[in-house]
Amino acid sequence: MAKSHITNSYFADASKDYVYKTRISVYDNDFGGLLIIKKVDNKQHRVVFTTEMGNKIFDFSFYTDDFKVNYILDDLNKPLLINILKQDFKVLIKEDISISNAYKTNNTHIYKTTINNKEHYYFVQDAILNKVVRANNGKEKVRFLFSEISDTIAKHIEIKHNNIQLQINLKSIK
Repeated sequence: MAKSHITNSYFADASKDYVYKTRISVYDNDFGGLLIIKKVDNKQHRVVFTTEMGNKIFDFSFYTDDFKVNYILDDLNKPLLINILKQDFKVLIKEDISISNAYKTNNTHIYKTTINNKEHYYFVQDAILNKVVRANNGKEKVRFLFSEISDTIAKHIEIKHNNIQLQINLKSIK
């Protein structure tokens, strides 16, 4: 029987604070600091990005089917950018993924799903999620790369947008 679900366990442990040294490059702006992702309970994740001095850049709450901006820096407070960040972080923290199709190439399993009405492909090699691609009409729009994986922690995560100038680099410091 084919799988109907896969699990992303990278941000699934409520007992952990996931802390990453982060650089977000968006058009001509560069933001650096710390990104903290916390699973609050089974229905909520909190994603907070601060400067290294502790000033908030943004603070988002993700619920099972809802999203809330608790705070965002004026320079970033643009509906389009907020929506893109919301989509990106939702993909990162989504644990239970319903799949609509599965493929296999060499030793990589590829699982197709839809998140926010957009097609995503999860690449799993040796039972480890190492890439997610959001595609539209067969073209890669966003690539999520997970590397330096230890247990359920991806120590390095890169999110690269191909259609806009946005790149997010996360390096675990815990």
